[in-house]
Amino acid sequence: MTTTKLDLTGLKCPLPALKTRKALKSTPPGDFLEVHCTDPLSIIDIPNLIRETGDAVEVVQRDERKIVFLIEKTDRSIENH
Repeated sequence: MTTTKLDLTGLKCPLPALKTRKALKSTPPGDFLEVHCTDPLSIIDIPNLIRETGDAVEVVQRDERKIVFLIEKTDRSIENH
C-alpha cells in the first residue's frame, strides 16, 4: 500500500478533476492518491468525481490556501470494470 502525491496547486477547474481521474486510472487498488489543490471548486469537483469512480475520498486539509484530498483506490472502482 503506497501513497502517491499529486500536486495540482495553481490549476483551475476542470483540470484538477481531469488530472485526478487520469492519475486514478494508474493507481492500483488499495493504494492512496494524495491530491493537493488550490482551486476552490475542487472541494465540489473531486468528491463528485470519486462518487462516479466508486473510490473513497477524505478531505484531510482545508484552509484558505489549499485543499488536500486523500483518495483510496478501491477494488470496487468503476474504472476497473
